[in-house]
Amino acid sequence: MAAKKVTKSQIVAGVAEAAEISKKQAGVAIEALVAMAYKNAKAGFMVPGLGKLVLVKRKARLGRNPATGETIKIPAKTVLKFRIAKAAKDAVLKK
Repeated sequence: MAAKKVTKSQIVAGVAEAAEISKKQAGVAIEALVAMAYKNAKAGFMVPGLGKLVLVKRKARLGRNPATGETIKIPAKTVLKFRIAKAAKDAVLKK
């Protein structure tokens, strides 16, 4: 059985309780963090202990159309990735 995902309202409530602030203030703080991440993603944005947003340049490559089997060219492009911090990996994937 899969674990249930944590909702935004549960995150806001958890932050509000941990920081001893109102849910409204916690929601504003989380929205500000997200806005900062969007604004600074090109330069790299890190959330200590959680991970960082990084831009990765993908090279052009050949792919295959699954419907027809035809070979197609996939152009080079830049994508945004989230790299998990070692501390987060260790906390979640306890060995």
